Amino acid sequence: QVQLVESGGGLAQAGGSLRLSCAPSGRTFRNYAWFRQAPGKEREFVAGISWSSGSTSYVDFVKGRFIISRDNAKNTIYLQMNSLKPEDTAVYYCAGSPKVVPGRGEYAYDYWGQGTQVTVSS
Repeated sequence: QVQLVESGGGLAQAGGSLRLSCAPSGRTFRNYAWFRQAPGKEREFVAGISWSSGSTSYVDFVKGRFIISRDNAKNTIYLQMNSLKPEDTAVYYCAGSPKVVPGRGEYAYDYWGQGTQVTVSS
């Protein structure tokens, strides 16, 4: 059974930091990504990473603040979130894709975690 289990969400103050973790089990995907969904908004791509090469991709509004990484030995993907803003408040999801170049669309990702809530207070 394939599972992606997120952890690390919670409450932070504006300007603070949080680190999210994603632990896949059952299979390894070519690419992983973090998406987020704020109340009343569609789910959106935040950052992606290639499991083999470690190459990364970020959406503009998190560049310079968030860092996606992976630890092959621990089989874990991370999202380090710094300089948090209230508008970063959302449920964050980890997703896995078997595609070589999945892009940033949800449709390219076959497996999803349950989501973890991140709330940033002003």
